[in-house]
Amino acid sequence: MTTPPPVSPPSAPGYPEASQATAALVLGILGFVCCFLCAPFAWWIGAAEVSAIDAGRRPPQNRGVGNAGKILGIIGTCLMTPLVLIALFLNFATLMAALAGA
Repeated sequence: MTTPPPVSPPSAPGYPEASQATAALVLGILGFVCCFLCAPFAWWIGAAEVSAIDAGRRPPQNRGVGNAGKILGIIGTCLMTPLVLIALFLNFATLMAALAGA
């Protein structure tokens, strides 16, 4: 007597592209917490993930994670912009002070 082969569950419909939602979330967290340079990349990858989900190229269950990465990327970019402008102003002011003293 032989045992029948195991029956596998029906597979979900395949999607042609792998999800990048986790990458967007990780970059968003890094961009928000410590490394502001990661934030624009999180925004970009998260927006691409959401639009790929809308187009049906990626699995829709990752929409929340992709959206969270995009939102954290937007917040991190908004926090980064004033800091970059302040750094540029201070460098310019230091350069002008050095040239005026020479």
